Amino acid sequence: MTELRNLERELDRFRLRVFAAAAFVLLGFSLLVARLVYLQVLRHEELSTRAEANRIAVVPIVPNRGRIIDRNGVVLATNYTAYTLEITPSKVDDLEATINALAEFIDIQPRDRRRFKRQLDESKSFESLPIRNRLSDEELARFMAQRYRFPGVDVKARLFRNYPYGELASHLIGYIGRINQAEKQAMEDWDEEAQANYRGTEYIGKLGLEQAYESQLHGTTGFEQIETSAGGRAVRRLDSLPATPGNTLVLSIDIKLQALIEELFGSRRGALVAIDPRNGEVLAFVSKPTFDPNLFVDGIDVENWRELNESIDKPLLNRALRGTYPPGSTYKPFMAIAALNSGKRSPSVIINDPGYFMFGGHRYGSPENERGGAMDMRRSIVESSNVYYYTLANEMGVDLIHEQLSPFGFGRRTGIDLEGEVTGILPSTEWKRRTYKRPEQRKWYAGETISLGIGQGYNSFTMLQVASAMATLASGGQRFEPRLVREVEDLVSRERHPVEKKPLEPLPLKPEHAQVVLQAMHGVTVGGTSARVFAGAPYQSGGKTGTAQAVGIRQNEKYSAARLAEHLRDHSLYVAFAPLDQPRIALALVVENAGWGAAAAAPIARRVFDYVLLGQYPNADDIAATQKGQSAAPIGPTRTVDSVPLPTASNATLLVAGPAASGPVPAASAASSAASAASGGAR
Repeated sequence: MTELRNLERELDRFRLRVFAAAAFVLLGFSLLVARLVYLQVLRHEELSTRAEANRIAVVPIVPNRGRIIDRNGVVLATNYTAYTLEITPSKVDDLEATINALAEFIDIQPRDRRRFKRQLDESKSFESLPIRNRLSDEELARFMAQRYRFPGVDVKARLFRNYPYGELASHLIGYIGRINQAEKQAMEDWDEEAQANYRGTEYIGKLGLEQAYESQLHGTTGFEQIETSAGGRAVRRLDSLPATPGNTLVLSIDIKLQALIEELFGSRRGALVAIDPRNGEVLAFVSKPTFDPNLFVDGIDVENWRELNESIDKPLLNRALRGTYPPGSTYKPFMAIAALNSGKRSPSVIINDPGYFMFGGHRYGSPENERGGAMDMRRSIVESSNVYYYTLANEMGVDLIHEQLSPFGFGRRTGIDLEGEVTGILPSTEWKRRTYKRPEQRKWYAGETISLGIGQGYNSFTMLQVASAMATLASGGQRFEPRLVREVEDLVSRERHPVEKKPLEPLPLKPEHAQVVLQAMHGVTVGGTSARVFAGAPYQSGGKTGTAQAVGIRQNEKYSAARLAEHLRDHSLYVAFAPLDQPRIALALVVENAGWGAAAAAPIARRVFDYVLLGQYPNADDIAATQKGQSAAPIGPTRTVDSVPLPTASNATLLVAGPAASGPVPAASAASSAASAASGGAR
């Protein structure tokens, strides 16, 4: 009996264990089924999308950046494809050791290391960064043969921006550069579509037209859907939408004229802006000295940056757009038109010029070579009488001067299609109250008005403003916002769309008033301060020389350029228009610290007019003399513009606009071609 009870007890235990095991198995299967239902039913759509994303990679296709060409089709900015050696920091254990190992068979210079380190500091660790740009075919083959040794290092084909004329027109064209962290943060405020259009893009316009027309030049980003293996290797392309190249900017600039002007300046500093008064097109936009924008495309190295940034000549300053200067005597024609418009003085009023003007016990002088005597308005401009305009400024007062000349664009932005334009200073009592803090500084003193009449004092304008004002006066009051881009060409359809040149409201100048001033300016070129420069010109023009102080001198002290450092000497200025009857060009220029306006600035203007109106180009001897400030009228025989070759470019194939550069070479193509070269060498 005892044995039977023990057996039943064992059977009960066994049944209990079997039941517990069955329950455990059933629970396990229930959990598996529940998890399966959760994953396959409840989260099916989400996980299906994620799986598809793991299988399919969407790769952005960066568009070709649009080109920039001059009015005659000469290419000023374009693209080319080259291979780069790139490192993804997050995939590399020891960056320094990896770079040193690469340097054993790839030429990696210290500047490449510095650029990589700077970009590393500005980027995220998972971004691919170039350690060497523009690999040669031999270097490409060497790396591909040893690629297995360098996880996280790869070769990529990229488009590079190229400025074939280097320093020529660099302030106008600008440059592109790698998108920095500040710009990335700013992009976060863009709308979703704009952000999507910059996926994969690493460069953006930083200066000049490259910056101002970024939206036109960038193009539209495309994409490729690529099926990938579990290891992330590309298997096949499923779908694609090609990128749309950026548009081509067609400028109003003639690059040959631009090159001539920059050559005429030589090593001197200064600026020149020439405008067509009929439509506001900018014909030349010069700032000297210049710089090579190609230095900035890959990231400028420390040595070049220090040289540019610390130079006393300030080559990075766009003097035409941001450099402000007292206009000197070039301001007198505008003071004259202000007097006529306001009724403060008629053309026939005679002012005696004894060579000085006394006000408040202070003596305001005139140049020693000024003739003096009885001055009407015409003679005051032709002979550049200081006393005439001292008295006029005193009669008008600072606020009336401001009221009359502000509509010409003095002291305000012109609206040119570039970013970074400064306003300059056209003073008024309100301006002084707003600018200064101490009560005694905020008050306007009557003596401060006197020097305004001859373009000194607080007056400070850009050459762009002065050229725009000259164009307005030459056209009898018609105003335009200056424009550098005349057309935008769609690279796909090849259609050109003119940039709207919307005229501003004309100034209410009486034709007879404008003619008094313009005829007086013509007198300057016939019997006045620029007569020697325009001797023999087969066209009639008008102009006004100016000499502006860079630093002040004491009341009884005589100015002596020889005793001053070069950077402290007077500036040489000239404003002009031509031809007299139907002006096609108006300009303003300054040659810094070059002295008398007729000696340095006016000869440059004469050669610009000869180029535009006559199609004449100066000979080498004449250019050399002008660079030294030793020319007046052109020296020796001239050449025709058509006979003079284009400036030397760094790549002759990029001189004249043709088909756009092809898109970037896929990285797979780079790898296969390099591998073939490597295997061929091994055999």
